Amino acid sequence: MQEEQFSMREAMIFSQRMAQLSKALWKAVEKDWQNWIKPYNLNINEHHILWIAYHLKQASISDIAKFGVMHVSTAFNFSKKLEKRGYLQFSKTENDKRNTYIRLTEKGEHLLLDLMACFEPHKSMVVQGALPLQGLFGKFPEMMEIMAIVRKIYGDDFMEIFEKSFNNIESDFTNEGLVIHEPKIDNVV
Repeated sequence: MQEEQFSMREAMIFSQRMAQLSKALWKAVEKDWQNWIKPYNLNINEHHILWIAYHLKQASISDIAKFGVMHVSTAFNFSKKLEKRGYLQFSKTENDKRNTYIRLTEKGEHLLLDLMACFEPHKSMVVQGALPLQGLFGKFPEMMEIMAIVRKIYGDDFMEIFEKSFNNIESDFTNEGLVIHEPKIDNVV
């Protein structure tokens, strides 16, 4: 057994600080997120599913659950609601008839891109809270330590999708707005 390089007190203080700070930050993030998507008649789970489907191009319900940090039944049920509204399409692949996959429809992609284009940083408590750091250092906080903790908890796959989604944003948006790319359609049965 590996000898621990920390005290019980030190670990408890760290754990409780993370809990309190995470809860406080989540409340602000949740409120910002809800206010952003409210005009589009979406809830956070639905928006998150659309976001993941956009960045993965094709995702299984298990992928949605894993990367959305939600139960499989939650991912499935909200995906079905989005399908009924015409935002998602369910399918099977020729290689894998057991798993159900989802992808954004054209309507779903337009909705998500419109949402991204309508983001208003001045209405975000989280962005406003980070502005003093952005002004001081010339960039928003990178959160490398937090990302390292999340990587250890959820694994490399989770962090790869996390990074991919932000790389996509960097390629899809300029400071002036959205850059339109021709959609790439994969063969789906």
